[in-house]
Amino acid sequence: MTEIDPAVSESAVRAAREVRVVVGRLRRRFRETYDTEGLTPSQTSALSRLSKTGPASASDLAAAERVRPQSMAATLAVLEERGLIQRRRDPGDGRRQLLSVSETGQAYLEDKRRAGEEWLARALEDDYTEDERQTIIEALALLDRLTRR
Repeated sequence: MTEIDPAVSESAVRAAREVRVVVGRLRRRFRETYDTEGLTPSQTSALSRLSKTGPASASDLAAAERVRPQSMAATLAVLEERGLIQRRRDPGDGRRQLLSVSETGQAYLEDKRRAGEEWLARALEDDYTEDERQTIIEALALLDRLTRR
């Protein structure tokens, strides 16, 4: 295990550790809240990626998800069987097929996002004061800067 640079303050190390732990817990809670279809995390990730980035080949998707093509093929087979994705020929290369999210898949993603937001909004409403919610909003703006580095 590598040591953290001693020039990094103790508070920065503690904040990094706590952010990592809390984000992991929130991801698990979101997954528990909305996964009524029984999709695995890798299936959900592939479907979400297609939704965000648009049509892609299976090999491009495997590379983006950092999995073997065989693993991606198995993931895509389940998504296709459930009607969450569709295939069509690549207009630029008729030998390739492009995968995209179907209407059913888009509805699934929208439902899962809505369920997660609803759970979180209800928890924030019930368990936090207005001042605490404003503090959370301010802290998230600071954390958002991390994503822009």
